[in-house]
Amino acid sequence: MNLLTNTNQKMKKTSKLNNTRVFEFNLPAWKSITGKIICPFASECIKFCFAKKGTYLYKNVRDKYETNYQLTKQDNFTDLIQIEINKKKPNYIRIHSSGDFYSPKYLQKWIKLAVNNPEIIFYGYTKSIPIFKALKFTPNNFVFCYSKGSKVDHLINENKDRFAQIFKTEEDLINSDFINASDNDLNVLTDNNKIGLIYH
Repeated sequence: MNLLTNTNQKMKKTSKLNNTRVFEFNLPAWKSITGKIICPFASECIKFCFAKKGTYLYKNVRDKYETNYQLTKQDNFTDLIQIEINKKKPNYIRIHSSGDFYSPKYLQKWIKLAVNNPEIIFYGYTKSIPIFKALKFTPNNFVFCYSKGSKVDHLINENKDRFAQIFKTEEDLINSDFINASDNDLNVLTDNNKIGLIYH
């Protein structure tokens, strides 16, 4: 079914840089084809979302992400992902280069997968901060970074939470105390909780 992919250029580069196997799972950006909200807390990011341009606009890509979204609604979604995990044997799974956690129930499906696969790091970025803040349990191999540009940025504790900020230039990022995760996606997992990304 090919739900977990590694064709994204950044994922390929990250896999090569770290000599590891990085796969990703994606949903439509902001809204599904049928108008369902995928990114419920998106705000200013909607205007410049990288997942709403380039290859993300190709019909085959849009159709695939729409299919992914429909599959997440099914009771057997975790079983489908587990089959792919068993087959592809990833070391890391990036959840959502495109899309976000649209509901607590959906988030719990991924947490279940993380619990059942403790040898794999599940990671990514999210603006669904209220859903995450309401969690009573998060496994150690489930690492997420709050992305600025949401309706709920005020919920980010910059002294405690792992969070990401977009920089206009590489120079601006280098002059900050943020780690650059623009090329190496796994830099989101370091001890530096301030994650920098260059606008593209």
